[in-house]
Amino acid sequence: MSLPAVPLAAGPSPSPSPSGTAPTVPTLRDAQQSATNAASWVEQNWSTWLAIGLRVLLILVIAAVLRVMVRRAITQLIDRMNRAPQGGAGTSLGGLLVNAERRRQRSQAIASVLRSVASFLILGTAALMVLATFQIDLSPLLASAGVAGVAVGFGARNLVTDFLSGVFMILEDQYGVGDTIDAGIAAGEVIEVGLRVTKLRGDNGEIWYVRNGEVKRIGNLSQGWATAGVDVTVKASEDLDHLKSTLDEVAEKMSKEEPWNELLWSPIEVLGLDSVLLDSMVVRVSAKTMPGKSLTVERELRWRIKRAFDAADIRIVGGATAPAEGGPATDPTAAAAAPSVYANTASPQSEAASPLVPQRPTPK
Repeated sequence: MSLPAVPLAAGPSPSPSPSGTAPTVPTLRDAQQSATNAASWVEQNWSTWLAIGLRVLLILVIAAVLRVMVRRAITQLIDRMNRAPQGGAGTSLGGLLVNAERRRQRSQAIASVLRSVASFLILGTAALMVLATFQIDLSPLLASAGVAGVAVGFGARNLVTDFLSGVFMILEDQYGVGDTIDAGIAAGEVIEVGLRVTKLRGDNGEIWYVRNGEVKRIGNLSQGWATAGVDVTVKASEDLDHLKSTLDEVAEKMSKEEPWNELLWSPIEVLGLDSVLLDSMVVRVSAKTMPGKSLTVERELRWRIKRAFDAADIRIVGGATAPAEGGPATDPTAAAAAPSVYANTASPQSEAASPLVPQRPTPK
């Protein structure tokens, strides 16, 4: 018995395939297609990118030029402020009021503040315009900046107050280096002026650091002029004409001598009687002086008046009037009352004046 023949399929026999998908290798045609797409995208968008770049460059150039121009204008303004006081230097008052160091520090502080504010505004605006050019939404940024500004304002309100007070103090020229001021919480000579803190040198050499925001009132003792006033107390029996002529002679002689002729900004005037009492009267002498020199002028004026009065035999009194020289000596106990007999309760006068006579014990 023979087996049937099995027909064989024509062609090669199938081979087993490996598991998974084989990576496809990009061909040269695929690379050419990608390069074509990129070039087409660049060709379609290069005008947009070029426009954005030119716009950003234009913003930066304009901001830089504007910043330079503003800073130069601020410098010219400060230089003009420095030259302005020199116009009054021809007079003695104008020449003495000019303080080079004070003017220099004030101008530097004002220039620094104005330059900082101008740079912040110009560069900040330019940065926002650049971000807007790239189509970046600025609403979240502005909202965050507003919230941060409020938080910083609440947290550093004292610092902001000190800074703003310092700015207005410098702009209004309330005081400067070399001035003697009374700030309420401290007094002394100004040795440094800052936007936040002012340094004062006290009378005993101590240095006070005064925050500008804490100063509520300022008394500047170095601006304009000062007043030197001397009160002379003499006896009420003195001749007024002789007294006035002596004071006029002292004033005229002092006004012609150096250095008092430079410290005195007005003639020394005898204002007249300030008060009249039974045994004394007060004569007021006054003059305008250079700022800060009133005490010096007052001391010298008292010295000269005392010497002139001694030469003219005019007696100066003060407080309780002293007894006349050569008079009878007074008894210090003359004003004291004599002891009274009524002080002793056992005296006959006390017993007679008493409504109830005390019973004396009878002797046994």
